[in-house]
Amino acid sequence: MSNRFFKKIVGETNEYERTPIPGASLKGGKSFLGMYAGEHTAGTEFVIGPLFVAHGVAAGDLVLGLLIGNLLAVLSWGLITGPIAASKRMTLYYQLERIAGKNLVRWYNLVNALMFCFLAGSMIAVSATAVGIPFDLEMPTLTDWLPRTPGWIVTVLVMGAVITLVAIQGYNQVSKFANIMSPWMILIFIAAAIVGLAQLGVGSFESLITIAQEVIWNGVPLAGMSKFTIWHIIFFAWFCNMAMHIGMSDLTILRYAKSWTYGF
Repeated sequence: MSNRFFKKIVGETNEYERTPIPGASLKGGKSFLGMYAGEHTAGTEFVIGPLFVAHGVAAGDLVLGLLIGNLLAVLSWGLITGPIAASKRMTLYYQLERIAGKNLVRWYNLVNALMFCFLAGSMIAVSATAVGIPFDLEMPTLTDWLPRTPGWIVTVLVMGAVITLVAIQGYNQVSKFANIMSPWMILIFIAAAIVGLAQLGVGSFESLITIAQEVIWNGVPLAGMSKFTIWHIIFFAWFCNMAMHIGMSDLTILRYAKSWTYGF
């Protein structure tokens, strides 16, 4: 794709970077369902779950801790980010510039850009595993510093190009893309759960409770691992996306909301 093509797309997309969102561009609740479902139905959950198992989380602590932690996260979005986004309707970066000046924002943007580069790179790599498995690509493990095969590198580059192409077209296209793809992601998670339960020999709700307590989350950490309690789970669930709610990064998204209650 030529540089002219990208410039044309960016030039035709008005994201209101330095002005409040006008009323005609505000979005209804449906525009946010796909985006947040996609954001929180990600491959990282397949890693976080085994992490809790390795650290010996008990089944009761897991369920109660996730309920409390996620409730606190939702309240943070709903009571902090949502009202500020709906009242100001500007990005976090422009808000900071108006409050603290351009010099501080330059440093903030540098640190934030590095953080999101690592985050985006991780997510693209996770997305590439969905392609690597059916095509039998040799994928790097957690101990590898470098990719193992050229095929993996090409897959990551293609996935990154698709994600970038969607992202540069602005909020409208990202929202449409998310609403199409998110339901499939949720179905994949359900399918993975069904396969996992079958492999564990779960045949009824009673056997699920028994296996969950005695086999999966038995409260015993693996050798060399520290013990996680309910407090670890609560704060993990609450702060996992802290940059987005308490850190206000989601002002960029929620400034399009017709109502501040969309933060919930």
